[in-house]
Amino acid sequence: MAVSIRSRPASPPAPTAPEPTGVPVVELREVSKVYDGGHVGLDRASMKIGRGEFVFLVGPTGCGKSTCIRLLMKELEVSEGEVLIAGKALSDVTRKQVPLLRRNIGVVFQDYKLLPNRTVYDNVAYSLEVIGEARQDIRRKVPDILRLVGLSTKLHNFPDELSGGEQQRVSIARAFVNHPPLVLADEPTGNLDPETSIGIMQLIYRINRTGTTVVVATHDKEMVDKMRRRVIELREGRIIRDELSGLYRPDESTTEFAVRLRGELGVGPEGHPN
Repeated sequence: MAVSIRSRPASPPAPTAPEPTGVPVVELREVSKVYDGGHVGLDRASMKIGRGEFVFLVGPTGCGKSTCIRLLMKELEVSEGEVLIAGKALSDVTRKQVPLLRRNIGVVFQDYKLLPNRTVYDNVAYSLEVIGEARQDIRRKVPDILRLVGLSTKLHNFPDELSGGEQQRVSIARAFVNHPPLVLADEPTGNLDPETSIGIMQLIYRINRTGTTVVVATHDKEMVDKMRRRVIELREGRIIRDELSGLYRPDESTTEFAVRLRGELGVGPEGHPN
């Protein structure tokens, strides 16, 4: 007896990210990165991220998320293509100019990268000292940013006296104390429990609300699904999805559902038994 299979209604296509107006804060043009030994970090990746956007980079380990972050910091050089920050090609930035570039980029790391022998205050102040900030401005800015991240009572503590969440808050304070137009976060909740992770992402979102462009590389599916911001998915160095208000993984499309269903029923692509 023939079995009638009722297909589910087609879902509307996921909205793709529009072209940013004005000069993008971040732009990759057909960027490839091949490491020594032949591993492909990025493969002809292109993207544009506008002022004030909040973007998640997602995908499995080794897909190219961290490579992308390191290229934006000019910690790595591209093999092919071009990376631009605020319209300036990083290939034109000399080694001497890299510190100037990084004044305009705040970076939050998974492992915090705090100076162990310096207090919370000194860790944050150091990022201002290295760019020549006046002492009176440092004395004003550091307490202000530590108040913002909820660490105003921890100024004189050392990193090993803090919890993981508190250390990450110091890292965020250090990244944002100079109010850069771009903040990059590489797995900022990777070492934290779920409750602490929520607090960290709320803090990063508050920074984004000031108009700062934020790019977060993450494996945190629950956080991505809750926040529903722009999602760029990478796999084997290639961008396979760029979606507004995206999930960590998109809903299964009607086509994917049909292919899976045919396989489960043992039916070939033309409707005949395999």
